[in-house]
Formats: sequence, structure tokens, C-alpha cells
Amino acid sequence: SDPSSKKTAKLIPVVEDITEDVVCLAGGSGSIVSTGGMYSKVIAAKKAVRSGITVNIINGRRPSQLVSLMKGKAHGTEFRPHKVKLTARKGWIAYGIKAKGSIVLDKGAVKALVERRKSLLPSGIASIEGTFKVGDAVACLDASGARVAKGLTNYSSVDIEKIMGLKTSQIEKALGYRYSDEVIHADNIVIGSK
Repeated sequence: SDPSSKKTAKLIPVVEDITEDVVCLAGGSGSIVSTGGMYSKVIAAKKAVRSGITVNIINGRRPSQLVSLMKGKAHGTEFRPHKVKLTARKGWIAYGIKAKGSIVLDKGAVKALVERRKSLLPSGIASIEGTFKVGDAVACLDASGARVAKGLTNYSSVDIEKIMGLKTSQIEKALGYRYSDEVIHADNIVIGSK
């Protein structure tokens, strides 16, 4: 929690993984006039650690803490970087471009993407939301609407409506062409990006 708004807030010295629970603990985005409370800081830290950067959030009203931190003494909360950092391309997909629409996945596709880091095939698509073109970024959602990934699509929303639920061998018959077996190739998917 934000110690400026909650006197009972407890310091968490080290965070190894910024989960949704950690983000929720950070609270809202600050006051109407502020540029961000603890929530905004944690979201920024989440982006940095995915790129392999350690982040420390310290009390900015105590300049001595920064000097002390530079000397290796712990202050505030340290967010440790992911062991596998995002490539520049995946960082761009995750944070540099906005999703133009969404693809809702079935349970099997969620498991294939998240656990096995596989490509998204048309057979794993339950529905789509929005209008998008080939090459656009799209959010990949589970059945409850939670974002599980973000990626660059090989097919437009119009084409995906025609091929969702089909096997890759049926794409050409449905569309008259087959650009790719994958709706989103694994190289163009970032898991859990918001």
C-alpha cells in the first residue's frame, strides 16, 4: 500500500515477481492532481524488470536514502529483474504499441501459450473483439476476459472470424489462401503483457 495514504502500510523489502496481487497491494493511481501513486510506480517497475532492470522505490523526501542506496545499503522496496529478459522486439510488442482488438482463447490455447510458449492456432480461438488488420497488436484473453498475452496477428479480424475454431489444414479452404498456419506466431507473443 501507499504509506502516504495508509498509515498501516508495511514495507516489503524485496519483490521477486510482480504478480497481480502485488499490483493490487499498491492501490489506486494517486490523487487527481498527482502523476501517480504507488500503483503507477509498481506498473513502471513491472515494465523495467521484464527488461532485466532492477528497480528500487525509495522515499523521495529523504535524499540521504538515494546516496545510501548507491553505496549498496537497502532502502525501500527492491524489485528484482526477471531471469529471462524481454528482447527489444518483445519489449516493443509488450509496451510500445497499443492492442487494436482482442482474441478470446479457449482453455487449451491459454495453456499452450502460457505454459508451453506455443503459437496461437485458429483452433484455439473462441471469439474476437474489435476490428484489426494483419500485423496489428491484439490482446489475448482467457474466457473470463483476463489478459494472458499480447501479440502481432498474421490475420485480420475479418479473416479470423472465418477461421476461428478450424484446424490449420482448413484455413485455405475457408479463406481461399493460407498466409500462415499460426494466427500469432510464438516469436510475436508476449505472455502476460499489459
